[in-house]
Amino acid sequence: MSAVRGLIDEVADFAEHVVKHGLPRTRRDPAARAVLDTVGVMILGSAQPIRDTVLAVTRQWGASPDCTVIGQRDRMPSASAAFVNGTLAHCMDYDDTHLPSVLHPSACVVPTVLAVAEATGADGPRLLDALAVGTEVCIRLGMAGYDAEQRNSIFFDRGQHATSICGAVGSAVAAAMVLAGDAATIAAAASIAASMASGLIEANRTGGTVKRIQTGWAAHCGVTAAQLAVAGLTGPPTVLEGRFGFFQAFCGDRARPERVTDGLGEHWHSDRMHVKPYPCNHFTHTGIDAALELRRRGVRPDEVRAIELGVPEPVLRTIAEPAAAKAAPATGYAAAFSGPYTVAAALLGGGGLGLYVEDFTDAAAHRAEVVALAGKVTCHADPECTAIFPDQFPARVTVRLADGRTERVARDTNRGGPHRPLTDAELDRKFTLNAATRYDAATAAAIAREIRGLIEAPDARPTMQLLSTHHSGGNS
Repeated sequence: MSAVRGLIDEVADFAEHVVKHGLPRTRRDPAARAVLDTVGVMILGSAQPIRDTVLAVTRQWGASPDCTVIGQRDRMPSASAAFVNGTLAHCMDYDDTHLPSVLHPSACVVPTVLAVAEATGADGPRLLDALAVGTEVCIRLGMAGYDAEQRNSIFFDRGQHATSICGAVGSAVAAAMVLAGDAATIAAAASIAASMASGLIEANRTGGTVKRIQTGWAAHCGVTAAQLAVAGLTGPPTVLEGRFGFFQAFCGDRARPERVTDGLGEHWHSDRMHVKPYPCNHFTHTGIDAALELRRRGVRPDEVRAIELGVPEPVLRTIAEPAAAKAAPATGYAAAFSGPYTVAAALLGGGGLGLYVEDFTDAAAHRAEVVALAGKVTCHADPECTAIFPDQFPARVTVRLADGRTERVARDTNRGGPHRPLTDAELDRKFTLNAATRYDAATAAAIAREIRGLIEAPDARPTMQLLSTHHSGGNS
């Protein structure tokens, strides 16, 4: 072992302490909720074409039948299963988010711990503890690369997908906690994963489907790095803060590496996780919340003359520009990134918790009534909203009615976030809707019970085994 100790060793010492002594139930409960939400999103994603793409490749990687692939009869090695399941977790833009780092940790770390726990027969508490710590490490890496003055991610400024980069290291910590549990192996796994971490966001600008696999690749890296560490491969102790380390390479001199360990174990950034109630871009969510409130107040679409949507200035380029394309989205996927469309669809009334996947099909996006209403929406930068961003994604919606009345709703906080968390019933509703795309009601209910039971389960494998289509009669 090297005499030099770095930040990653402090992280590994904490992770080893958790393996030995466990986390309180107050930490395991949110971890179990994250598993439930992410597994539901994976099930939903298993019906998407991206599944067939990644399966065609991963089936060539190896045949060790260790782990379950969501919605599949055939089984794969743990790293391959983590890759496929991690891809499914993010491909529908329905996975959870941390603010203000704008990371999607669960899509990386949940598939990692599920695969490794299934391969090793780990118990539920160890799985959940590893998930909690791996998620926290992922977020802390993102926060170390967050510029508070500019209120933006340095990773994103440089064209990098922070989720896949930080997620690879957080996943490695979690995988090593399950596979080994000692500080030396955990530190080595994280250090190795830092050499594997990658991800660009150019696809957000000019197209391509590659972003959908980046959380899966982070999970794959996490499992592989942990396996290599167990086999004896090592990495530099100063992998994070070193002259040629993680932060210098990805963020340059603007990073704050000390944030990775400041208050570790005492302050949990993961308490600021947001669970998405709607399957669309997170910037649209408070506008949807406001539109749903207007609908509850009795505002009818046929009464509407004009709608004004005020959002943070940085959000406009994603959900409001170019204005003509956002008012009449060409596809259902484009509609999920449109402020005018999502406000109109919510005011008309959608599925699920307010809007659901059926509201984002190509046919739904082309409905005459929603196109007409979206055409009445104008978007602008609201100074109050800009001041709050990115700690929240606030919105102001003002509706002018045919009889001269004006109705206004202001939403500062995101539904599903720490200020307005989804209830257990709402989370169950989201999971049930997602699970129904692949499983019968009895199987879906059994999966949910197994996941909630992980807090005390002596073996995590029965949970994953239920997720095979063999148990539901689904098609592979």
